[in-house]
Amino acid sequence: MASGASVWELSDLCTPWCVHVVATLGIADHVEAGVTRIEDLAARSKSDAESLQRVLRHLVGRGLFDEPAAGVFALNDAARGLLHAGARIGFDLDGFGGRMAYVWGSLLAAVRTGAPEYQTVFGVPFWEDLEAHPQIAAAFDALMGPGHGTPDPEVLVTGGWDSVRTVVDVGGGTGSLLAAILRARPGVRGTLVDLPATVARSAEVFQAAGVADRVTTAAQSFFDPLPPGGDLYLLKSVLGDWPDREATAILRRCADAARPSGRVVVLSGVSPDESGPASPALLMMVLVGGKDRTLAAFREMARAAGLDVLAAQSQGTGRFVVECVTTTSR
Repeated sequence: MASGASVWELSDLCTPWCVHVVATLGIADHVEAGVTRIEDLAARSKSDAESLQRVLRHLVGRGLFDEPAAGVFALNDAARGLLHAGARIGFDLDGFGGRMAYVWGSLLAAVRTGAPEYQTVFGVPFWEDLEAHPQIAAAFDALMGPGHGTPDPEVLVTGGWDSVRTVVDVGGGTGSLLAAILRARPGVRGTLVDLPATVARSAEVFQAAGVADRVTTAAQSFFDPLPPGGDLYLLKSVLGDWPDREATAILRRCADAARPSGRVVVLSGVSPDESGPASPALLMMVLVGGKDRTLAAFREMARAAGLDVLAAQSQGTGRFVVECVTTTSR
């Protein structure tokens, strides 16, 4: 949004809800398949033609979809973004996308209390909701996993891989990053730690990568003692999901489990001090009370967990990596 935008432009709720509606109805997929007339789009999506046309014309005015003739709609570059698997999941009001959309109704409560208020909308905290609804949990895993593109196996800042024989991916989802690491380094073995339903979905990821014979899984919470003796404990997109107390507890579990010379590597959730304040991460605030942290704040947290920051560096991909060692190994 250009500077000087009015408060009315900044507070537009109509457009994002229209995007969610057409994504949920699969309109872009229908148009891609050659269904372009509004009557046919309504029939195919089981919706009211007049109401759907009004939504689509609003989006045309915002640059999403074209209307080359009255009542006929076409994809443009922006609308083709709705064909991506991640968009289907993230915008689908009948699935996980609905959870992310409706939870914004708890933002006021979250600001007033300083605590996640997901349960005020859905009746239970976020993680319990995922556990109770396997389809929602599977969509969450898919959104967090391979749909984000090919994982980058270059996760170390110092020391290289010569001393690494075992990698423990803590909260690693369905294992896409661990699979990429093992595929790039045939001499390394891995352990995936995540909740039982998520770990169960990892088998096909490791099989497809050709690394299933070098992986073990630990179906557990990362708040419980972790598999011990690893050379490298990896936390990708984990710490930003939790408030300070829980994030410190996760780091402590890694520190307790690592070899004396082992390392703990954090990917995402920490930003360089010189970049200014950490990202607001408002979605994580309302979902689970999580937040991003500056490197200075993370150093204090790591120290409380028995870790020292060994190195931190922005990689070519723009990812910021923080590498830690246990305080007893310094």
